[in-house]
Amino acid sequence: MNLEGSKILLGVTGSIAVYKAVTLVRELVKAGAEVKVIMTKGATDFVAPLTFSTLSKNPVIIQYANEQDGTWNNHVELALWADLFIIAPATANTIAKCANGICDNVMMATYQSAKCPVALAPAMDLDMYKHPATKKNISTIQSYGNIIIPAEHGELASGLVGEGRMAEPANIISFIQNI
Repeated sequence: MNLEGSKILLGVTGSIAVYKAVTLVRELVKAGAEVKVIMTKGATDFVAPLTFSTLSKNPVIIQYANEQDGTWNNHVELALWADLFIIAPATANTIAKCANGICDNVMMATYQSAKCPVALAPAMDLDMYKHPATKKNISTIQSYGNIIIPAEHGELASGLVGEGRMAEPANIISFIQNI
């Protein structure tokens, strides 16, 4: 996929790996993509929406309606706008929601409305990543046609070392350029 002129929707979920999503937005914009960001409420505990809106040059969407003026953040229009929807970091919780059709926030509503390719970059602790439920959920979402950007091996936030780290932003960009 050529990033120049492409429309990338980035879903950001509540994980310590959110800091990598900040760099991902910067690099996507630098590569010529137009980026819009949807954050879960949990993601805002790690990084302020202002960071993403500044780097993407677009408002960040967190809920269905804008609290200030009551306007609706139309998840269907967002889904139709995107050439690619990347969920990074994709927590075990979000992957389970994708696998089971749980639609409890604007990001999940957008995911379920997406007609473009969807890529997920898992980010979780080693035991969570290797848990049979997570493996099954990843397999299930792949069967729906979703793309998994493999988690990387390394030091995790818990102090453990193993698989589960969200792929580095440069690796995510290389991966999506090869889609």
